[in-house]
Amino acid sequence: MTGKSYSPAPAGDFVLPFDVVGAGIRGRLVRLDASAARAIGVHALAEPAARVAGEVLALATLLGTSLKLDGRLTAQTKSDGPLDLIAADYYGAVDGKPKGVRGYARLDKERFASIAAPPSFAALAGAGSLAITVEPRRGGKTYQGIVTLSPKGIAASAETYFEQSEQLPTLIRLAAAPLYTKGKQESAWRAGGLMLQVTPNAKRSEDDWGRLSTLAATVEDLELVDTALTAETLLWRLFNQEEVRVQPAETITFRCDCDGKRIAAVLRSYSEEERAGLADADGILRARCEFCGKVHETTAEDLKG
Repeated sequence: MTGKSYSPAPAGDFVLPFDVVGAGIRGRLVRLDASAARAIGVHALAEPAARVAGEVLALATLLGTSLKLDGRLTAQTKSDGPLDLIAADYYGAVDGKPKGVRGYARLDKERFASIAAPPSFAALAGAGSLAITVEPRRGGKTYQGIVTLSPKGIAASAETYFEQSEQLPTLIRLAAAPLYTKGKQESAWRAGGLMLQVTPNAKRSEDDWGRLSTLAATVEDLELVDTALTAETLLWRLFNQEEVRVQPAETITFRCDCDGKRIAAVLRSYSEEERAGLADADGILRARCEFCGKVHETTAEDLKG
């Protein structure tokens, strides 16, 4: 499976690209540990909602890294259920900043309390859409694809996206869970995912795709998020009868590009009366980032110029 110079993937916060030699099929395995804990832990979400938010986080990472993007990819749901909005941003490495992800989810607690437990994805999200937006930083045009949310979940919705937008046979499995680690009293969220896809213009047979996608579909949620299970061991479990070639793992971190200077620039376009209505009693305008929780303070001095 690996070459002599290969360095094993880390336990968490990585994406591992791989391909099945001779079958014309490629894949990616993602496991988010500290990055998922940071992204999901910012928000006070009920566990079922946090699981879906983690899945969207893993999906954005799978898609963003597959494009070798230097800008941003956003995976976002909008729907009419209690969990009516989820957004996850993947940022490509640029200007010394590492590849990273952040996420946000909005849950109506009153409406959530009124649905049966444990809630299905359909009851939690309701009817709506999944949008994938790609924003290259240098060159290229912004692209957005939108599909209807599948009642089966985020992974099924993403498979429909590929079927409609790229017409490539694609299998996606996603998972998220709060797990305990030795020596820590509180659980921390992890997220993971597996994507298997036909390589464009590659020679292949329908038998190869049918066999390999069936094997990939057997992956269990715990296998995707268990940092004690190495990525290479998981791929061996799934494809031990195949020749799998892995590439170097890509490190992923939590990253939020919110910027107080940009907030100040927007506030300068407001009138003094409008800004006065937004300021706290001490005259400082405070804006909390919904993704990372950081509070940006803007003073009268910041608004000059």
